[in-house]
Amino acid sequence: MLRKASLQRKTKETDIKIELNIDGKGKTDILTPTPFLNHLLDNFARHGLFDLKIRAKGDIEIDQHHTIEDIGICLGEAFKKALGDKKGINRSGYFVFPLDESLAVVAVDISGRAFLNFDCKFKKEKIGDLDSDLIKEFFWGFVRHLEATLHIRVLYGENEHHKAESIFKAFGKAMKIACSKDKRILKELPSTKGLI
Repeated sequence: MLRKASLQRKTKETDIKIELNIDGKGKTDILTPTPFLNHLLDNFARHGLFDLKIRAKGDIEIDQHHTIEDIGICLGEAFKKALGDKKGINRSGYFVFPLDESLAVVAVDISGRAFLNFDCKFKKEKIGDLDSDLIKEFFWGFVRHLEATLHIRVLYGENEHHKAESIFKAFGKAMKIACSKDKRILKELPSTKGLI
């Protein structure tokens, strides 16, 4: 079964289309109103080996918040749809990713429970053209709609670009591990409850 999803979310504030192939090769085609977010999502998909196409428009003349959060929402929904019944997946994954002086740790559990612990302090309000506080909002949208637990921590780092990029690279690697299938349990859910 192909683990793919495509969806569109259209509101008065945003119009977002996503195509996702979990078992891809890291091919990306990402166009949002925020080039630095494009860069981060490209790194996420390439390191997770997800094929990802995104087209996003939003009311950024007001603020970036609606668009960034809704992209997170759509990406979470796309993963939930593509994972299907979740049988055979590892369910959890973690990765520690270094980018020069920065080190990020990301751990994810596709548990059916939405929770985010985001431990990264950005010193600047903007990284490139992206409002740095909206990185956390992106992840909140993602976890709520995938229904996953996500812990993100930058252990140290000086360069804001490096801190953000190390997060998204670690996020891609951790999601790749969590979404990967274990041949020993292909017909089973990875849960003692029998459901996720």
